Amino acid sequence: MLTSTSYIVLGLVEWIGEATPYDLKQRIAETVGNFWSVPHSQLYAEPERLAASGHFVERRQQGGRRRRLFSLTDPGREGLSAWRSQPADDPLPELRDPGLLRLFFGADPQAIARTRLDAHREKLRSYEERLARDSGAEPRGPWLALEAGIGHEREWVRFWSELLATEPSAARVAGARA
Repeated sequence: MLTSTSYIVLGLVEWIGEATPYDLKQRIAETVGNFWSVPHSQLYAEPERLAASGHFVERRQQGGRRRRLFSLTDPGREGLSAWRSQPADDPLPELRDPGLLRLFFGADPQAIARTRLDAHREKLRSYEERLARDSGAEPRGPWLALEAGIGHEREWVRFWSELLATEPSAARVAGARA
């Protein structure tokens, strides 16, 4: 059975052409790692599992560290294509934010808002810088995901800014009613 991690690994290898698990780790950090968590242990195990199931072919470098390089097979391409053509009717993701958890349990909203606002402003800035490099060329999927991330970060900036601007007693009362 293929998992979300399987499809991430298949998709990244499709982009790269041939990759080591370390190559995948680097690509994830700069791409889907911005919106999807992939434990490094899974990332190093998944290419071998996909090779065993026939989705990848493995090649060892001849010299040096004799790294393991993985590339897609026809069944790997077909599996990735079939997954992409399925409707996205999965359950919605959890909203996991340590700041919200602290707010829920009574933390000082303004103290939390200050640090969360700075973090979200920085993330928004980095996303907008990346978007400025969009050439308009294909594939569009990464840019569409980036636009979703920008919208998400803008909403966080709005939320934490409003909370920071709220009178401390009013914010505590509003939090107590939730």
